[in-house]
Amino acid sequence: MRRTLIRPLLTLLLGVLLPAIPAGSALAGVAGHDGYSLSGVIAQVQPKIVKIYGAGGFQGMEAYQSGLLISPEGHILTIWSHVLDTDVITVNLSDGRRLEAHLLGADPRLEVAVLKIDAKDLPAFRIDEAVEVEAGTRVLAFSNLFGVATGNEPASVQHGTVSVRTELSARRGTFETPYHGPVYVLDVVTNNPGAAGGALVTRRGQLVAMLGKELRSTLNNTWLNYAIPMAELRKSVDEIRAGKFIARQEAETSKKPDRPLDLNRLGIVLVPDVVERTPPYVESVRPGSPAAKAGLRADDLVMLVGDRLVASCKTVQAELGYIDFEDQVKVTALRGQELREFVLQSSAAGDAP
Repeated sequence: MRRTLIRPLLTLLLGVLLPAIPAGSALAGVAGHDGYSLSGVIAQVQPKIVKIYGAGGFQGMEAYQSGLLISPEGHILTIWSHVLDTDVITVNLSDGRRLEAHLLGADPRLEVAVLKIDAKDLPAFRIDEAVEVEAGTRVLAFSNLFGVATGNEPASVQHGTVSVRTELSARRGTFETPYHGPVYVLDVVTNNPGAAGGALVTRRGQLVAMLGKELRSTLNNTWLNYAIPMAELRKSVDEIRAGKFIARQEAETSKKPDRPLDLNRLGIVLVPDVVERTPPYVESVRPGSPAAKAGLRADDLVMLVGDRLVASCKTVQAELGYIDFEDQVKVTALRGQELREFVLQSSAAGDAP
């Protein structure tokens, strides 16, 4: 464990032990200062938390994270990360059920993703009922930090306080995070492997925010314990569920134009497509091409074509096939850790044959 301060260690220990309090124990009826039973709130929230398993990353990065159910039909809100970069995503519910999930969509600008499992009548948070809180508010953080829970074990629960609400200024590695909006900074150690995507709730069990990724502050290089307010995520979640920021499904039948766009017309050369899911990095840009005029560069990673999520070289080319060669196309790409939008117009530079 990277933290050595006594208080964080005690908080983490408390977080692991709290879920194990039996409902009928002497502590079950103990109420907090606000009159709510701590164990009662925990029992109410636990079924809404899920454990997510997927792909690991380089340098021993963990293959698990947390998520929260946001609909009885099995929609799950979580962080968009390397864990989801796989064809097989597994979700463990609090009752021990192990279900396969598919990535419904993601918004790279907020690093948020929505998964879908085949289930119904699930206990779930309602994002539209999420609350905003002030500094000093006592909160509970639910997550599968350190991958402690693997089946029907409860998620870990940590008790802490909101220190301040501020604008996020942070980095991961040498790059800044794409999100720079409001966050709640917490006095509890939530910045641990597996915690990202967990839920921050009030002592009454009201949803407040989603726990963020492991980040360091750009101001003092310290690890940040923070959560993103639901008010900042609600619009993107609604758009994903409505069909924006999703990958086109193979079964979809949309009419293609007679003369579609392609990479050659735009002057883009992607890296060689050597595996099933080759990430769509730009290998080169033809001088004087629409891509060059828009500012696209080699090593940019294409994330969105229009409002469609593209995860591979194949999906980039396939998505361009739905756009007429005379139409503008907006391409969102990751440069370092900064998301940039480029508007390309093939006819402005003379079309390639």
